[in-house]
Amino acid sequence: MNYQKILEEIAAETSVLKNSGKVATYIPELGKVDPGKFGIYLQCTDGKSYATGDSHERFSIQSISKVLSLALTLKLKGNRIWQRIGVEPSGDPFNSLVQLEYEKGIPRNPFINAGALVVADILLTELKNPKEDFLQFVRDAAGDQSINYDEKVAASDGT
Repeated sequence: MNYQKILEEIAAETSVLKNSGKVATYIPELGKVDPGKFGIYLQCTDGKSYATGDSHERFSIQSISKVLSLALTLKLKGNRIWQRIGVEPSGDPFNSLVQLEYEKGIPRNPFINAGALVVADILLTELKNPKEDFLQFVRDAAGDQSINYDEKVAASDGT
C-alpha cells in the first residue's frame, strides 16, 4: 500500500477546508498558533514512516494526553480502572458535569474531563513522580526523548 500517496491525497482533499476552523483562543498561548499549519505523520509497526505538510513541527497535544494517560493507567492497573470509570459515550460536551449526578459520581468515559480526572487521580496515586513518570512514558511510547512539557502553554491554560 502506498501510504505516502494516501497521506498526500488526504492533505489535498482537506486543503479546501483551510481556515474553516478556529484556533483555540481560550488558552492564550494556543491562540498564537498559525492556523495554516497542517501535517500528517504515520509511523508503521514495521518501522517505516510517512509524512506530509507540517508534520515535523512541535505542537501542544492538549486533550490527546487523555489517551496517553489512559494507556499508562491501563498498563499500571489493567481492567480494574473500569470500576471507577465507564466506557459509554456521554452525548454531552467533554467538560460537562451533568451526567455525574445521574451516574452516582462515575464518569461515563475517560475522555470527558470528569473521567480524565479519575485517570489522573489513579496516576497520582500509583506513580512515585507523576509528572516525570508520565512524561517518560510518552517519550518512550513515541520513541522521542526530546518531547517535553511546555511551561508557557501550561501557564496560559490556567487550569
